[in-house]
Amino acid sequence: MTEQTLRQQLLDTSRRMVELGLNRGTAGNASVRHGSDILITPSALPVAEMTERDLVLIDKEGKVLQGRKPSSEWRFHCDILNARPEIGAVLHMHSTFATTIACLGRDVPAVHYHIAIAGGDSIRCTPYTIFGEQNLSDLALEALRDRKACLLGNHGMIALGKDLDDALSVAQEVEYLCEIYWRALSVGEPKILTAQQMHEVKEKFVEYKKRD
Repeated sequence: MTEQTLRQQLLDTSRRMVELGLNRGTAGNASVRHGSDILITPSALPVAEMTERDLVLIDKEGKVLQGRKPSSEWRFHCDILNARPEIGAVLHMHSTFATTIACLGRDVPAVHYHIAIAGGDSIRCTPYTIFGEQNLSDLALEALRDRKACLLGNHGMIALGKDLDDALSVAQEVEYLCEIYWRALSVGEPKILTAQQMHEVKEKFVEYKKRD
């Protein structure tokens, strides 16, 4: 895929994140793998003002190859893409329900079987640490072990995918699951699915995704 096509896709995805209510203003950021390099959204620029030319090309260590200052969260974008070769896109957002659960410092347990879409029996939440620093990246990598999403304590959410469409689909699902968990907690203590029940779900998903 050409760099121009990836730039358009990254800009379109960033706009969709705002349209879907997953981000607003200058909050959040997004990146996509481009060969051995990374295209990432710029720092402190509202998506409404962003153009393809504003997107930043960096190498796998975060060095700017083309463009303006990259997102302040470039470290975890680089670290995730370096550590996870099966992942092609990283989205970070401050969506309402994911951020609400993150502000409670809670993992999201198997309150609904769709938790398996994020890769496991839970969506982990990191402890709080200041944005834009290596410690946040280290905590995110640990929370994302064997997962396609995590919450960042008192901060927001990270969603991963094989490409931008996949990552956006994961982000939407995680936001929905966080809303379900929040609503269930507001009524009482939700019933959590067992490890065996989740194992059965994962096997069922494998069959569900097979094509004839």
